[in-house]
Amino acid sequence: MQEKIARTYNLLSWDDMCLVHAIADIGTLSGAARALQISHPTAFRRLNRLEQKMGVRFFDRARVGYTATTAAEEVSGLVQRLRTDVLAVERRIAGRDLRPSGTLRVTTTDTLLFGWLSFGLLEFRRAYPDIRLDLVVSNDVFSLSRREADIAVRPVHSPDESLVGRRLGTIAQAVYLAKTLTSGPETDEVTTSIDWIGPDDSMTYPEYDRWLRQEGLVQRCRVRVNTVYGMLSAARAGLGLSVLPCYLGENDEQLSRVGGTIPSMATDLWILTHPDLRKTERIRIFLDHVAGLAKTSRFGPVE
Repeated sequence: MQEKIARTYNLLSWDDMCLVHAIADIGTLSGAARALQISHPTAFRRLNRLEQKMGVRFFDRARVGYTATTAAEEVSGLVQRLRTDVLAVERRIAGRDLRPSGTLRVTTTDTLLFGWLSFGLLEFRRAYPDIRLDLVVSNDVFSLSRREADIAVRPVHSPDESLVGRRLGTIAQAVYLAKTLTSGPETDEVTTSIDWIGPDDSMTYPEYDRWLRQEGLVQRCRVRVNTVYGMLSAARAGLGLSVLPCYLGENDEQLSRVGGTIPSMATDLWILTHPDLRKTERIRIFLDHVAGLAKTSRFGPVE
């Protein structure tokens, strides 16, 4: 079997190998077709034609899915190794680029971009007009190893050991309340009776959930939202008290802070890149710029 597979690799096109890899990885023909952006009938015909051409069965087919044979596992492993090697070469080539030009793909969260980072990007663009910024706003973690982004700016407790970067500071958190609900000495009375705003089950925010439990506020948390910006909007509307990042709350004229910051909810802010890219001039410049922004910004993330 091994010799037969080796002899037939030269009959495999890259598209053929990607089809086998996608089916082996996902487990269904329909899922592989969606991933490759082809129709289910096209994927079915291509797989049948490939198996006939090579005289090898790549999958044991059942109604519940496709199970990879040894041949499919061989091809799938080859595709994965080739993709890994290509990405490594791309990173090394990009890392040799010493000009302050080209495209820089930066991923960060919505609140960090709109509430803090975007204020420092105008100065960067003016200083380096030949660097194009592609900003990917997502609360999902993008893979820097797979070149889904060149740089990540996001709150991280423990950065991936395969990445390099800088800790920019601490994102302070505090309780905020709409100014329409209180003024002066009435604050204490309002905060003991008003509802709380918190994250819903679809939002991964264990620090906030833990703090609500520790403070005995779970029963008073009657408004649940699935984004930090949603909690900010709800607080502005007077729906309740909410814990928010200080770089959002302090810059919002419609909100007042209640008390000091909450140490247990403080989060480190990091800017990260892949080691192969750290000597690229545009990446080095951006790292330095954002580090300086974190130190000088009023109401920035550094406490």
